[in-house]
Amino acid sequence: MRSRKNQRLLLITVAVGLVGAATALVLSALDENIAFFAGPSELAAGELEPGKRLRLGGLVVHDSVVYGDDGEVTFQLTDEAAAVDVRYQGVLPDLFREGQGIVAIGTLSPRGRFEADEVLAKHDENYMPPEVTEALERAGQLDHAGGGAAKP
Repeated sequence: MRSRKNQRLLLITVAVGLVGAATALVLSALDENIAFFAGPSELAAGELEPGKRLRLGGLVVHDSVVYGDDGEVTFQLTDEAAAVDVRYQGVLPDLFREGQGIVAIGTLSPRGRFEADEVLAKHDENYMPPEVTEALERAGQLDHAGGGAAKP
């Protein structure tokens, strides 16, 4: 027969093990669902590894949107310092258009093209997603006084 002290120690050891296993499962699930933010400059500089899920924010380059027959859309996204090719399969948001700030969620292909599985567009004329603002600021392309992209 075990003493009470040994039983208590065993119970505590099992409880700590279960809490540790549950924590590991939660952290693993979070790691799969977290999408870090990057701007076109970081992708163009090769700072990010292909296959990692992330959010890419920037402005849709004028005259870069090409609609395919099978629902595929390709376009370029820029922070005014660099541009990245984006491929998206599906219906774009109604507010999507050239020159506007968007956030695309997906992965970077080994060839350097961003494969988006979701595209988010701004709400109105005065709104720009915080991630896009941040990317433009990092690239030195945001006019803080006017709130828009810097004029060349």
